[in-house]
Amino acid sequence: MSILRDNVNEGPSALRKILKDGFAVAPGVIDGIAALQAQRAGFNSLYLSGSGVAGSMGLPDLSVTTLTEVADSVRRIVQVSKLPLIVDADTGFGEAINVTRTVRVLESAGASAIHIEDQVLPKKCGHLAGKVLVDPGEMILKIRAAVDARKNDDFVIIARTDARSVNGLSDAIERAKEYLENGADMIFTEALESKEEFAKFAREVKAPLLANMTEFGKSPLLTVGELRQIGYKAVIFPLTAFRASLLTTEAVFSFIAKNGTQAGIIDRLMTRADFYNLIGYDDYENEDSNLAARKYRKGKDQE
Repeated sequence: MSILRDNVNEGPSALRKILKDGFAVAPGVIDGIAALQAQRAGFNSLYLSGSGVAGSMGLPDLSVTTLTEVADSVRRIVQVSKLPLIVDADTGFGEAINVTRTVRVLESAGASAIHIEDQVLPKKCGHLAGKVLVDPGEMILKIRAAVDARKNDDFVIIARTDARSVNGLSDAIERAKEYLENGADMIFTEALESKEEFAKFAREVKAPLLANMTEFGKSPLLTVGELRQIGYKAVIFPLTAFRASLLTTEAVFSFIAKNGTQAGIIDRLMTRADFYNLIGYDDYENEDSNLAARKYRKGKDQE
Protein backbone atom coordinates (compact mmCIF):
# COMPACT_ATOMS: atom_id res chain seq x y z
CA MET A 1 0.00 0.00 0.00
CA SER A 2 1.17 3.51 -0.78
CA ILE A 3 0.36 5.89 2.06
CA LEU A 4 0.16 8.79 -0.36
CA ARG A 5 -2.30 7.13 -2.74
CA ASP A 6 -4.27 4.67 -0.58
CA ASN A 7 -4.52 6.44 2.77
CA VAL A 8 -7.23 8.98 1.88
CA ASN A 9 -9.57 9.59 4.80
CA GLU A 10 -12.86 7.76 4.36
CA GLY A 11 -14.97 10.33 6.19
CA PRO A 12 -18.54 10.32 7.60
CA SER A 13 -19.94 7.66 5.26
CA ALA A 14 -17.37 5.15 6.54
CA LEU A 15 -18.34 5.84 10.14
CA ARG A 16 -22.03 5.49 9.31
CA LYS A 17 -21.34 2.10 7.74
CA ILE A 18 -19.42 0.93 10.80
CA LEU A 19 -22.22 2.02 13.12
CA LYS A 20 -24.81 0.30 10.96
CA ASP A 21 -23.05 -2.99 10.27
CA GLY A 22 -20.51 -3.32 13.05
CA PHE A 23 -18.98 -1.68 16.11
CA ALA A 24 -16.68 1.36 16.23
CA VAL A 25 -13.60 0.95 18.40
CA ALA A 26 -11.91 4.34 18.54
CA PRO A 27 -8.63 4.84 20.43
CA GLY A 28 -7.74 8.39 21.36
CA VAL A 29 -5.06 9.96 19.17
CA ILE A 30 -3.61 13.43 19.58
CA ASP A 31 -1.64 13.76 16.36
CA GLY A 32 -0.90 12.22 12.99
CA ILE A 33 1.76 9.78 14.15
CA ALA A 34 -0.56 8.33 16.82
CA ALA A 35 -3.27 8.01 14.17
CA LEU A 36 -0.94 6.00 11.95
CA GLN A 37 -0.03 3.74 14.85
CA ALA A 38 -3.71 3.14 15.68
CA GLN A 39 -4.43 2.37 12.05
CA ARG A 40 -1.49 -0.05 11.88
CA ALA A 41 -2.82 -1.78 15.02
CA GLY A 42 -6.06 -2.55 13.19
CA PHE A 43 -8.63 -0.15 14.66
CA ASN A 44 -11.57 0.88 12.48
CA SER A 45 -11.98 4.45 13.73
CA LEU A 46 -10.25 7.17 15.77
CA TYR A 47 -11.11 9.60 18.54
CA LEU A 48 -9.77 13.08 19.32
CA SER A 49 -10.26 14.02 22.96
CA GLY A 50 -10.63 17.63 24.06
CA SER A 51 -8.67 16.70 27.15
CA GLY A 52 -6.01 15.23 24.88
CA VAL A 53 -5.76 18.41 22.82
CA ALA A 54 -5.44 20.48 25.99
CA GLY A 55 -3.10 18.03 27.70
CA SER A 56 -0.74 17.86 24.72
CA MET A 57 -0.41 21.64 25.04
CA GLY A 58 0.27 21.41 28.78
CA LEU A 59 -3.17 22.77 29.63
CA PRO A 60 -6.10 21.50 31.76
CA ASP A 61 -9.42 20.32 30.32
CA LEU A 62 -11.31 23.45 31.40
CA SER A 63 -12.45 24.96 28.08
CA VAL A 64 -9.21 26.88 27.67
CA THR A 65 -8.47 25.54 24.19
CA THR A 66 -10.09 27.01 21.10
CA LEU A 67 -12.07 25.73 18.13
CA THR A 68 -9.15 26.65 15.87
CA GLU A 69 -6.73 24.54 17.90
CA VAL A 70 -9.05 21.53 17.80
CA ALA A 71 -9.61 21.97 14.05
CA ASP A 72 -5.86 22.11 13.48
CA SER A 73 -5.50 18.79 15.31
CA VAL A 74 -8.29 17.28 13.20
CA ARG A 75 -6.56 18.30 9.98
CA ARG A 76 -3.24 16.85 11.04
CA ILE A 77 -4.88 13.50 11.84
CA VAL A 78 -7.13 13.05 8.81
CA GLN A 79 -4.44 14.15 6.36
CA VAL A 80 -2.43 11.02 7.16
CA SER A 81 -5.06 8.45 8.19
CA LYS A 82 -7.95 6.91 6.28
CA LEU A 83 -9.92 6.10 9.44
CA PRO A 84 -13.03 8.13 10.35
CA LEU A 85 -12.44 10.51 13.24
CA ILE A 86 -14.84 11.23 16.11
CA VAL A 87 -14.10 14.62 17.68
CA ASP A 88 -14.79 15.98 21.15
CA ALA A 89 -16.30 19.43 20.64
CA ASP A 90 -16.86 20.10 24.35
CA THR A 91 -19.93 22.34 24.76
CA GLY A 92 -19.80 23.42 21.13
CA PHE A 93 -17.51 26.35 21.99
CA GLY A 94 -20.37 28.58 23.08
CA GLU A 95 -24.07 28.96 22.50
CA ALA A 96 -26.22 27.58 19.69
CA ILE A 97 -24.91 30.08 17.15
CA ASN A 98 -21.36 29.05 18.05
CA VAL A 99 -22.30 25.40 17.55
CA THR A 100 -23.28 26.24 13.97
CA ARG A 101 -19.77 27.46 13.26
CA THR A 102 -18.19 24.62 15.24
CA VAL A 103 -19.90 22.02 13.04
CA ARG A 104 -18.96 23.81 9.83
CA VAL A 105 -15.32 24.22 10.86
CA LEU A 106 -14.82 20.67 12.15
CA GLU A 107 -16.70 19.08 9.26
CA SER A 108 -14.60 21.08 6.81
CA ALA A 109 -11.45 20.06 8.71
CA GLY A 110 -12.27 16.41 8.07
CA ALA A 111 -14.07 15.12 11.16
CA SER A 112 -16.64 12.36 10.66
CA ALA A 113 -18.54 13.04 13.89
CA ILE A 114 -18.56 15.39 16.85
CA HIS A 115 -20.04 15.17 20.30
CA ILE A 116 -21.31 18.14 22.26
CA GLU A 117 -22.23 18.03 25.91
CA ASP A 118 -24.81 19.53 28.23
CA GLN A 119 -22.46 21.14 30.73
CA VAL A 120 -22.28 24.82 31.55
CA LEU A 121 -19.26 26.60 30.05
CA PRO A 122 -16.51 26.34 31.24
CA LYS A 123 -16.97 22.56 31.38
CA LYS A 124 -15.10 20.02 33.47
CA CYS A 125 -13.81 16.54 32.79
CA GLY A 126 -16.82 14.23 32.86
CA HIS A 127 -15.38 12.10 35.67
CA LEU A 128 -14.68 14.96 38.09
CA ALA A 129 -16.97 16.48 40.70
CA GLY A 130 -18.44 19.97 40.46
CA LYS A 131 -20.08 19.74 37.03
CA VAL A 132 -23.03 22.02 36.30
CA LEU A 133 -25.62 21.21 33.63
CA VAL A 134 -27.48 23.48 31.24
CA ASP A 135 -31.25 23.26 30.96
CA PRO A 136 -32.26 20.53 28.48
CA GLY A 137 -33.87 23.18 26.30
CA GLU A 138 -30.54 24.92 25.84
CA MET A 139 -28.88 21.68 24.80
CA ILE A 140 -31.71 20.97 22.37
CA LEU A 141 -31.08 24.31 20.67
CA LYS A 142 -27.44 23.29 20.22
CA ILE A 143 -28.41 19.91 18.78
CA ARG A 144 -30.79 21.50 16.30
CA ALA A 145 -28.13 24.02 15.32
CA ALA A 146 -25.62 21.22 14.78
CA VAL A 147 -28.00 19.19 12.60
CA ASP A 148 -28.90 22.23 10.50
CA ALA A 149 -25.27 23.27 10.07
CA ARG A 150 -23.82 20.05 8.66
CA LYS A 151 -23.40 19.88 4.90
CA ASN A 152 -23.10 16.10 4.70
CA ASP A 153 -26.09 14.23 6.15
CA ASP A 154 -23.71 11.37 7.06
CA PHE A 155 -21.81 13.63 9.47
CA VAL A 156 -22.70 12.17 12.88
CA ILE A 157 -24.05 14.44 15.63
CA ILE A 158 -23.51 12.84 19.04
CA ALA A 159 -25.24 14.31 22.08
CA ARG A 160 -23.38 13.76 25.34
CA THR A 161 -25.08 14.07 28.70
CA ASP A 162 -23.26 14.45 32.00
CA ALA A 163 -26.46 14.17 34.01
CA ARG A 164 -25.63 10.84 35.67
CA SER A 165 -23.10 12.42 38.05
CA VAL A 166 -25.24 15.49 38.75
CA ASN A 167 -28.90 14.44 38.85
CA GLY A 168 -28.75 10.66 38.61
CA LEU A 169 -29.32 7.98 36.00
CA SER A 170 -33.03 8.69 35.45
CA ASP A 171 -32.35 12.29 34.41
CA ALA A 172 -29.57 11.13 32.08
CA ILE A 173 -32.00 8.72 30.41
CA GLU A 174 -34.71 11.35 30.03
CA ARG A 175 -32.28 13.90 28.63
CA ALA A 176 -30.96 11.34 26.15
CA LYS A 177 -34.48 10.65 24.89
CA GLU A 178 -35.15 14.36 24.44
CA TYR A 179 -31.89 14.84 22.59
CA LEU A 180 -32.76 11.99 20.22
CA GLU A 181 -36.21 13.42 19.56
CA ASN A 182 -34.58 16.70 18.54
CA GLY A 183 -32.15 15.34 15.98
CA ALA A 184 -29.14 13.72 17.68
CA ASP A 185 -27.86 10.70 15.74
CA MET A 186 -26.16 9.05 18.67
CA ILE A 187 -26.00 9.31 22.47
CA PHE A 188 -22.95 9.42 24.73
CA THR A 189 -23.73 9.28 28.43
CA GLU A 190 -20.75 10.06 30.61
CA ALA A 191 -19.60 8.52 33.90
CA LEU A 192 -21.95 5.56 34.33
CA GLU A 193 -20.88 3.72 37.46
CA SER A 194 -21.57 0.02 36.85
CA LYS A 195 -22.13 -2.55 34.15
CA GLU A 196 -25.77 -2.63 35.25
CA GLU A 197 -26.12 1.08 34.57
CA PHE A 198 -24.69 0.65 31.09
CA ALA A 199 -27.20 -2.14 30.48
CA LYS A 200 -30.15 -0.15 31.83
CA PHE A 201 -29.25 2.82 29.69
CA ALA A 202 -29.13 0.60 26.60
CA ARG A 203 -32.54 -0.90 27.44
CA GLU A 204 -34.14 2.50 27.98
CA VAL A 205 -32.55 4.55 25.20
CA LYS A 206 -33.19 3.03 21.78
CA ALA A 207 -30.42 4.62 19.76
CA PRO A 208 -26.80 4.07 18.73
CA LEU A 209 -24.84 4.47 21.98
CA LEU A 210 -21.23 5.43 22.61
CA ALA A 211 -19.35 4.34 25.74
CA ASN A 212 -16.31 5.99 27.27
CA MET A 213 -13.73 3.58 28.69
CA THR A 214 -11.41 6.12 30.25
CA GLU A 215 -9.04 5.12 33.03
CA PHE A 216 -9.12 6.40 36.62
CA GLY A 217 -12.75 7.52 36.32
CA LYS A 218 -16.15 6.49 37.61
CA SER A 219 -16.95 3.83 35.02
CA PRO A 220 -15.83 0.19 35.19
CA LEU A 221 -13.49 -0.85 32.39
CA LEU A 222 -15.78 -3.02 30.28
CA THR A 223 -14.48 -4.87 27.25
CA VAL A 224 -15.52 -4.25 23.66
CA GLY A 225 -17.28 -7.61 23.75
CA GLU A 226 -19.23 -6.73 26.88
CA LEU A 227 -20.33 -3.36 25.52
CA ARG A 228 -21.37 -4.86 22.22
CA GLN A 229 -23.39 -7.53 23.99
CA ILE A 230 -25.10 -4.90 26.15
CA GLY A 231 -26.17 -3.03 23.04
CA TYR A 232 -23.64 -0.28 22.43
CA LYS A 233 -22.37 0.62 18.95
CA ALA A 234 -19.12 2.40 19.75
CA VAL A 235 -16.45 2.80 22.41
CA ILE A 236 -13.70 5.35 22.88
CA PHE A 237 -10.41 4.99 24.77
CA PRO A 238 -9.67 8.72 24.98
CA LEU A 239 -6.30 9.02 26.71
CA THR A 240 -4.96 5.48 27.15
CA ALA A 241 -2.08 5.77 24.68
CA PHE A 242 -1.42 9.38 25.65
CA ARG A 243 -1.08 8.45 29.32
CA ALA A 244 1.26 5.59 28.39
CA SER A 245 3.40 7.93 26.29
CA LEU A 246 3.62 10.42 29.18
CA LEU A 247 4.93 7.74 31.50
CA THR A 248 7.44 6.56 28.90
CA THR A 249 8.63 10.08 28.13
CA GLU A 250 9.08 10.83 31.81
CA ALA A 251 11.11 7.64 32.29
CA VAL A 252 13.33 8.37 29.27
CA PHE A 253 14.00 11.95 30.33
CA SER A 254 14.80 10.82 33.88
CA PHE A 255 17.21 8.18 32.60
CA ILE A 256 19.09 10.63 30.36
CA ALA A 257 19.16 13.30 33.06
CA LYS A 258 20.64 10.80 35.51
CA ASN A 259 23.04 8.95 33.21
CA GLY A 260 23.96 11.53 30.59
CA THR A 261 23.22 9.08 27.76
CA GLN A 262 20.39 7.08 26.23
CA ALA A 263 22.65 4.08 25.59
CA GLY A 264 21.03 1.97 28.29
CA ILE A 265 17.50 2.28 26.92
CA ILE A 266 17.98 1.84 23.17
CA ASP A 267 15.93 -1.34 23.31
CA ARG A 268 12.95 0.73 24.45
CA LEU A 269 13.03 3.01 21.39
CA MET A 270 11.38 2.56 18.01
CA THR A 271 14.10 2.07 15.41
CA ARG A 272 14.70 4.53 12.61
CA ALA A 273 13.68 1.87 10.08
CA ASP A 274 10.38 1.13 11.81
CA PHE A 275 9.62 4.83 12.19
CA TYR A 276 10.27 5.43 8.49
CA ASN A 277 8.06 2.47 7.62
CA LEU A 278 5.27 3.85 9.81
CA ILE A 279 5.24 7.25 8.13
CA GLY A 280 5.73 5.87 4.61
CA TYR A 281 9.10 7.51 4.05
CA ASP A 282 9.82 5.44 0.92
CA ASP A 283 6.41 6.32 -0.54
CA TYR A 284 7.24 10.01 -0.34
CA GLU A 285 10.66 9.50 -1.93
CA ASN A 286 9.18 7.38 -4.71
CA GLU A 287 6.49 9.97 -5.38
CA ASP A 288 9.12 12.68 -5.56
CA SER A 289 11.14 10.62 -8.04
CA ASN A 290 8.08 9.92 -10.18
CA LEU A 291 7.18 13.60 -10.34
CA ALA A 292 10.74 14.57 -11.23
CA ALA A 293 10.82 11.99 -14.03
CA ARG A 294 7.85 13.43 -15.87
CA LYS A 295 8.50 15.35 -19.06
CA TYR A 296 6.59 18.49 -19.89
CA ARG A 297 5.39 18.83 -23.48
CA LYS A 298 2.94 21.25 -25.06
CA GLY A 299 1.28 22.18 -21.80
CA LYS A 300 0.63 18.58 -20.68
CA ASP A 301 2.33 16.23 -18.27
CA GLN A 302 3.49 13.08 -20.01
CA GLU A 303 5.05 9.97 -18.49
